Amino acid sequence: MSINLTILGCHSATPRVNAHPTSQFLDINNRTFLIDCGEGTQVQLRKYKLRFSKIQCIFISHLHGDHYYGLIGLISTFMLHKRSQELHIYGPKGLKEVITLQLKLSKTWINFGLFFHELTSKSSEIIYEDDKVEVHTIPLKHRVYTNGFLFKEKEGDRKLNMAKIIKYDEIERCDYRNLQLGKDFKNSDGSLVNNQILTFAPNPAKSYAFCSDTMYTESIVPIIKNCDLLYHETTFLKDKNTLAKTTMHSTALQAGSIAKAANVKKLIIGHFSSRYTNLNDFKQEAQEVFENTELASAGKEFVV
Repeated sequence: MSINLTILGCHSATPRVNAHPTSQFLDINNRTFLIDCGEGTQVQLRKYKLRFSKIQCIFISHLHGDHYYGLIGLISTFMLHKRSQELHIYGPKGLKEVITLQLKLSKTWINFGLFFHELTSKSSEIIYEDDKVEVHTIPLKHRVYTNGFLFKEKEGDRKLNMAKIIKYDEIERCDYRNLQLGKDFKNSDGSLVNNQILTFAPNPAKSYAFCSDTMYTESIVPIIKNCDLLYHETTFLKDKNTLAKTTMHSTALQAGSIAKAANVKKLIIGHFSSRYTNLNDFKQEAQEVFENTELASAGKEFVV
């Protein structure tokens, strides 16, 4: 299992009893991230029995309250639980000022490393990278500076072709690691055995793209091209196309069009306006152009 995404909240504007603002819990290649942190996020984490102590990094798309008002509460809970692991937060410039002022005025002293990485670039950039995963920004078009995030696995090790390996007496178990890393095998006489003879290609690297609040923009298509899983906001149906443009949000039809243009494998839609009661209308509209569409809902898991 490479990617496991749990939706914590997927509605717009103010939270309600059964409608929670945006937040997602992502496990990708044994890295655990939180994406956006709307009000009540930590309650949702508990409700779905997700170990928020595992969260290594938090990515905040923009500074509208329904996407980050739960952050200060979560940080305070980490402190009360005596977290020792560093926490890195990636988000727009100004986020550090908001959070540190709240901590200061409440005289809350954090007992773990809290690091803010403030974003200002209007072009896509790598903002996180380790040996297994990299994260790129997806510049979006909204009323304030906003980014989506593209989470990409790095290509794994090659797989050993034991049926071929056993034909070469000189290859020993201690050589296997080098073969997995793509190195050719050198015989004692100096001749080389090509790595591709002895191994299979690694599993294809998986990717997940999160596109928060944004108006329809084809500029994101090259960034998210061919990704395995795409979340794209759909605040309105196409009957409110003018309102979507005015408020710089998207319709379900537009989200489906982006998914089709980017040739993604699966589309998840969310950020539904409270004016709608039948959410299946969103799914049906997106499926007019992109069949493999699913609705986000709190507690729902998506596995790649």
